[in-house]
Amino acid sequence: MNEKRSFLTPHEVSAVPGTEGWERMYPYYYIFTTEDKEMEEYEKKMLWYYDGLHYPEPMYPFDLIWDEAWYMALSQNNSRIFSIPASMGIDHRIINGYIYIAPVGIDDPEVIEKRVADFMKRAGYYYENWDELYEKWKTKVTDVIKKVENVEIKELPELEDESVVFEAKGMSSGFELVRNYTNLINYGLEAWQYHFEFLNLGYAAYVILADFCKKVFPGMDDRTLSKMVGGVDVILFKPDENLRELAKLAIQLGVQDIIKENGNLINALARLNEEDNGKKWIKAFEDAQYPWFFMSTGTGWYHDHWTWYDKMDIPFGNIKNYINMLEKGESIERPIKQIIETKERLVKEYTELLTNEEDKATFQQLLGVAQKCFPYVEDHNFYIEHWFHGVFWQKMRELGRIFTDHGFFKDVEEIWYLNRYEIEQALYDLVTSWATGVKPRGPSYWRPEIDWRKDVIEKFRNFTPPPAVGATPEKITEPFTIMLWGVTTDSVENWLDASGISADDVTELKGFPASAGAVEGIARVIKNPDQLNDLQDGEILIATTTSPSWTPVFNKIGAAVTDVGGIMCHAAIVCREYGLPAVAGTGIASSAIKTGDRVKVDGDKGTVSIINKS
Repeated sequence: MNEKRSFLTPHEVSAVPGTEGWERMYPYYYIFTTEDKEMEEYEKKMLWYYDGLHYPEPMYPFDLIWDEAWYMALSQNNSRIFSIPASMGIDHRIINGYIYIAPVGIDDPEVIEKRVADFMKRAGYYYENWDELYEKWKTKVTDVIKKVENVEIKELPELEDESVVFEAKGMSSGFELVRNYTNLINYGLEAWQYHFEFLNLGYAAYVILADFCKKVFPGMDDRTLSKMVGGVDVILFKPDENLRELAKLAIQLGVQDIIKENGNLINALARLNEEDNGKKWIKAFEDAQYPWFFMSTGTGWYHDHWTWYDKMDIPFGNIKNYINMLEKGESIERPIKQIIETKERLVKEYTELLTNEEDKATFQQLLGVAQKCFPYVEDHNFYIEHWFHGVFWQKMRELGRIFTDHGFFKDVEEIWYLNRYEIEQALYDLVTSWATGVKPRGPSYWRPEIDWRKDVIEKFRNFTPPPAVGATPEKITEPFTIMLWGVTTDSVENWLDASGISADDVTELKGFPASAGAVEGIARVIKNPDQLNDLQDGEILIATTTSPSWTPVFNKIGAAVTDVGGIMCHAAIVCREYGLPAVAGTGIASSAIKTGDRVKVDGDKGTVSIINKS
């Protein structure tokens, strides 16, 4: 950098007009401060970047629970459990409803050196026993999912059942409701403890391999290395595989026309149920659902990213699309054979370049560990963000119905405008008013507050969060920041370059070369999952980020471009598995590019050119 340039400090970003006081919706520790001067100075010297990878929309107060969960879980695994040598964790704040994060690194070489020994011992135990520990992990996670499924959220009775007296239970339905809400929150936080038990180690295995390869193969780029761990059979692809199998079965049973000719699932099932082969297909459809239809239509981080269970016409529509493709003679499979062949060829070629036997052995060992760990990098998404979250949101809606029945809310969906601490207070108000027979304070207190918060959230949607705020570091080296979010020294420079340019004047964007290849086509900007049905064959998918549940559309798009993400973001991984070009971490693609623009995506160079504007 020739001249030190900086973004606005986090304290200089103005509130959106009409939202003044928005800070009260969130816990105090998420708010940038000017009252604590020492903390203010710390916040100014850090680079805070917008986490659009996980949060492409403003945060509802309750939905913040998952950010709180990983705020603690990721950081403690880095700092206090596995002792990642140069990384303590990631700090979090909110600006106008959007999440900003800052990696907290360690610069002192002596401290780093001391932490290396602890990391090698502790991480080594997991790497050496990965398969056994991973099986235990699956048991722990499915157990906590079952616990949430079994939580009882019951309406409060007019008079307790006689069993409370004659079985000497000694506690009321009101206490059980309060306790069960507390249990539900704790199960959510527990699931996220497990989320990071393996995840950082999976990334670390890749980082260690990458560092070694840069030393012995100076010309190797990240895309080549990523191909050596590709071609994986991950659980996250299972839901989409089920839909493909159901499409094939429909054709085998001769019921594809019934499915294609009915606009919605209910009508199709009614017609299918009239025929023996139709009944067979319905049975297969029902068998394929649990737990695979707990796929979120978005990232899974928001309550309104409905699962396939909530919106059954989404998987049904994907099945119809696959039937149409099969009838046209098109392949609906991932090009897994070619990907594996490429992986094996690259591993062989690079191994042969090594003349030192010790280097060969190290390369094979590190590569083996990375390949073994890599599936978890995607698999955990299904278990936590999709399956667990889907069950959790259902339980919270049951609680929302009770609040609504007692007049606290106008409808169930208003529960999301309270944060988890406020719900606990409101619930105690509800239970004590039930216990005493006295009118609760909640309806008069929360209804106008919720109306105000609804308006604030809508105004936040019109705010374009800057890609970063705070000081610009001389060099970004934190490996997870680079791999997952795609935040590098170059990307920060690109954001600064674009900060004074109108989105309408942008003709080329730079990003992370996430998946190889180049293609030209018509852009389709996707702001929410409901727009996925608008995608046409061969179009270029443009989005802030992508979700695993979008996987079915990767069979029809020409390439993908995202605002955020690095070599290990979801869009990058899936595009590599489908052999599609991708550029991630462009910063502003979804605002600079419009649907109908003709663009060229170069996944080798990491560039997106706008050839013609619509």
